[in-house]
Amino acid sequence: MLKDPINPSAKKLIGASILFRRWMTTSKRVQDRSKQKRVNDLEVATEKWKILSKILFLIELLKQQSEMIIPVRSLENYRKQINLPKPHRISDFIRKTPKLFELYKDRKGVLWCGLTERAEELLEEEQRVLEQHSDKAAEHVTRLLMMSVDKRLPLEKIAHFRRDFGLPMDFRANWVHQYPQHFRVVKSFDGINQVECLELVNWNPNWAITELQKKVTGVTESTTTNLHIPGMLSLPFPLKFPSNYKRVYRYSEKIQDFQKRAYLSPYADARGLKAGSLEFDKRAVAVMHEILSFTIEKRLVTDHLTHFRWEIVMPQKLMRILLKHIGIFYVSERGKRFSVFLNEAYEGAELIEKCPLVLWREKVMRLVGYRGRKKKFEILSDMSDVEVEGDIGLMQSDSEVEDLDVQLEQHGSVDYEDPLLVDNSEMDVEEIACEYRNFKNS
Repeated sequence: MLKDPINPSAKKLIGASILFRRWMTTSKRVQDRSKQKRVNDLEVATEKWKILSKILFLIELLKQQSEMIIPVRSLENYRKQINLPKPHRISDFIRKTPKLFELYKDRKGVLWCGLTERAEELLEEEQRVLEQHSDKAAEHVTRLLMMSVDKRLPLEKIAHFRRDFGLPMDFRANWVHQYPQHFRVVKSFDGINQVECLELVNWNPNWAITELQKKVTGVTESTTTNLHIPGMLSLPFPLKFPSNYKRVYRYSEKIQDFQKRAYLSPYADARGLKAGSLEFDKRAVAVMHEILSFTIEKRLVTDHLTHFRWEIVMPQKLMRILLKHIGIFYVSERGKRFSVFLNEAYEGAELIEKCPLVLWREKVMRLVGYRGRKKKFEILSDMSDVEVEGDIGLMQSDSEVEDLDVQLEQHGSVDYEDPLLVDNSEMDVEEIACEYRNFKNS
């Protein structure tokens, strides 16, 4: 009789592998990734945001430079932030947006990147818009602190919401000190390290009213009194299901029960709620609805929400709740990081109400993926010009955008050296800046 060639330990490993694969294919999250729940318009909005986020990062990086120029080879240090894996050239990525970025060489042949005149004008416009939005951003940050258990949040975690809340780049160094009547910076210990936190200074009862209350009941800050105390709410959430999602009829009774169920205000003390209870989960929906209402695009990366599980009393399995309430939220699962949208705020792929910051971002987006003729980049030396095809824009078609998305999400990398980045010698920043100004004025 032949013996089993596989030893017992190997059998256990194989069995565990089979069980793991079965669990992976039958998990609730994977089942929720069904075509019936896809909203193509919001997937398009996700793709546009992913491209825009890379462009905004480059603009902000250049803005931080003393002369707003940087050697292209130095951008290699920011591949992770740009989410551009090798072997894709950073120089090629920059060339796809010639209306915002300029490439040129110094006398030593080193390639530099700078902003176009139009991009510099947009930066000035953004500064004005951010200043106008500053008070509203301070209100939203204050209300976020009011929702927290200890009325304080680590500055590092709030930093994840910087672009979403419309906060300036220097918000940690300067902006947080401009509103001492609302919050202050304090230092606390997380058990190991000292952490900077933003702490609530004064509780504002007029701000303890949810955005949903304002829309449904018409209550505003001017119509409330200083005696307002947040408590139980029974307001139904606006629902907007995908047009091809037919299960809404099957679950209509459960949906009605959920809508009728009272829940605790996001601004009330939730430490007494039992995790996993119906009341706990519905309050979590209310909290997520409120935070998404604060964002300028009514959209967030889900990772940013999970950072506040403990501080705002949120469930451990937050994604399950987001996927469950498809009429309130839409989760885009494209890429390595998921995004959650507030359904009621969108009509197709467009926001219904656009604040000035959104309009500014749309101006930037219109300059991305410019299609034009071959563009010659001037060289500040005796070297020959570099010709670049201008018709390889980022937004040529849906298929190309999807292909770009797949390329950017590859985990693997190969050894590759951009020939434009080989030369380690470069001119002094002030020297190249002087010549660059002469080049732009010529």
